[in-house]
Amino acid sequence: MRSFMGRDILSLKEFERQEFFRVFEIAKQLEPIARNRKNSDLLKEKTLVTAFYQPSTRTRLAHEAAMHRLGGHVTGFSDAKMTRAGDFYQESIKDTVKMLEFYGDVIVMRHFQQGAPHEAAKWASVPIINGGDGWGEHPTQILTDLYTVLQEKGRIDGLNWLAVGDMRMRTMHSLGYALSQFDCPITFIAPPDMGLTKEFKDELTQYSVNFSEAEHVEQAIAKADVILVEPVVQPDYTKSRDERGGKDVGMTPANYKITRELLATKAKSDAILLHSLPRMDEIPTDVDITRWSRYWQEAFNGVVMRMALLALVLGAVE
Repeated sequence: MRSFMGRDILSLKEFERQEFFRVFEIAKQLEPIARNRKNSDLLKEKTLVTAFYQPSTRTRLAHEAAMHRLGGHVTGFSDAKMTRAGDFYQESIKDTVKMLEFYGDVIVMRHFQQGAPHEAAKWASVPIINGGDGWGEHPTQILTDLYTVLQEKGRIDGLNWLAVGDMRMRTMHSLGYALSQFDCPITFIAPPDMGLTKEFKDELTQYSVNFSEAEHVEQAIAKADVILVEPVVQPDYTKSRDERGGKDVGMTPANYKITRELLATKAKSDAILLHSLPRMDEIPTDVDITRWSRYWQEAFNGVVMRMALLALVLGAVE
């Protein structure tokens, strides 16, 4: 297994099976720090730089919280318009990261341009972590989801997955690549104009992912052990910011909605429901207190997972 020290975390295409379990092992070791709301000194001499060209609540703050929990320091920006990368100069990714590498020891980047973190990694002498790149990938979120499943179910192999939402989403791409390393059949459900692209289907086939498609959640939910949901009412992830303004936002069609009634009548009693958030109306709030929901545990695990990744790429653990 390759060392994580100094390594970029850009895509789950690059992860081998044993590397997933190594990250999960370190997350489990570090989890008590976050669980007990304590801080350690594991990364007391290190600084995280956040470079967020798109809005973020969970990904940015989870990385920052993770660094603080490990005793490290944080600097960076949460809005490119407050930097030379987003104003008149439109400073290039190369020039920006060549500066940022002097300000810290690891950079987590979210960008509206697919492939931007990969471009940053070409020029930076410190590790780059992909915090989401356009419609590309979101590796740390899917690592969080897999860790949540492992914690809740005690295993990943042999579980049936149901993924509902916009298949153009970066989380869906990372999920497909990740499941190539596990024995997990997955059914994808999306509106016709948001379905799996031919290119992505070809990749899933190439990576030997056991996948199928369905048109309605009711067709597939009964056999699902893990239900992962993303909105089908989406902003444009190729923009730095996509605000609603005065226009109306559509509602989620019933085919792609996970309601309390649907769970109670169709789902397995021990199935778990994941959502990376934010949500629209695809999961009504009365589902939050049911036995199926795990998205708040996901949020906690998001801090733990980032703690593990930071500790590994910065060489605090091997």
